[in-house]
Amino acid sequence: MFSRHRIELKTAEQLRHMDAAGSILASALDAVVAAAEPGRTTAELDDVFAAFIAERGATPNFLGYHGFPRHICASVNEEVVHGIPGERVLAQGDVLKVDAGCVIAGWHSDSARTIVLGDSARGTAEAADERLSEITRAAMWRGIAAFAEATHIGEVGEAIEEYVLAQPGPRLGILEDYIGHGIGSAMHMAPDVFNYATGHRGARIRPGTAVAIEPMLVRGGIETRVLEDDWTVVTTDGARASQWEHSVARHAEGVWVLTAHDGGASELEPLGITPVPLP
Repeated sequence: MFSRHRIELKTAEQLRHMDAAGSILASALDAVVAAAEPGRTTAELDDVFAAFIAERGATPNFLGYHGFPRHICASVNEEVVHGIPGERVLAQGDVLKVDAGCVIAGWHSDSARTIVLGDSARGTAEAADERLSEITRAAMWRGIAAFAEATHIGEVGEAIEEYVLAQPGPRLGILEDYIGHGIGSAMHMAPDVFNYATGHRGARIRPGTAVAIEPMLVRGGIETRVLEDDWTVVTTDGARASQWEHSVARHAEGVWVLTAHDGGASELEPLGITPVPLP
């Protein structure tokens, strides 16, 4: 196996294990999204996820990771990432980020979604939050489309930044403190996957490369701090944040989004990319 500073190139069989983990994770996140409504606690959502993957023979990769106490990260409003599920009761208008992963046969998956518990017809605040989430989601897909054809990993961040900066309306900040990563036999591996242009090409992309692409955007400044629980990351100015993430693989025949039900076809084909199932 490679050192942690080199890219782990997966075999077709190993990618199939990751795809199995990604399929379970996608359905588990569907279940969490369906359960996320005003009046529910974030701990209840954690329970939904834990039960779902257990019934399907998967194990969590967040629980116990460097001491993390829950199965998912549930971050609300100004909490950007790594929020610990607990007794917080969700309310109408909250912006909830759910980040989670699971493991099959020793191979990892990782994905995140943003849920806006509101109705854009209710007012400008909800509309602004939905815009934040949608631009973050679309930026992720631009990054995935770039990964599908890129020669170097730095092209992913360039595509994400280009898309975000091109959007009309109030400018959104791209968080720089937390970035995407390689994934495979461990949840976090080389290479780093920046969500903005760094001026460096980064690692070369070869068949067998798998990464988690996860832009995090904010409606205010990009400065963050960590709360006293040593996990929850919040924006310093209290601005709301969004996170979207998929695990994606490049194989000998093309690209496949491991944590999307259709391999990413519905989102990538309009961008000129046709995902190819794993061999």
